[in-house]
Amino acid sequence: MAQKPARAVALQYDASVSSAAPKVLARGKGEVAEKILALARERGIPLYRDPELVEVLGQLDVGAQIQPELYHAVAEVLIFIYKMNQKKRATVVEQIRKQAITVRARR
Repeated sequence: MAQKPARAVALQYDASVSSAAPKVLARGKGEVAEKILALARERGIPLYRDPELVEVLGQLDVGAQIQPELYHAVAEVLIFIYKMNQKKRATVVEQIRKQAITVRARR
């Protein structure tokens, strides 16, 4: 059985603009999806897997804001990303702390 080509949707959300909904930044399948995923990995952007949501969001035009009926599903993605960023920050702080201890110990 042939494997379905990868699909990906990149969302953009600016929390500083209270009236703005997340919008589709990029979408694609196959090679385009692989490039979107590779770019996200290179830039340390968390990846969230939800094939059904990708199917729905993949039907929107690039630049389109998501519809209100998708707010709840996309909010779950944003919460996931927020938590991943918090973990990343905690890891960086811990690494800095360890380096500071190592530097002090060497003096």
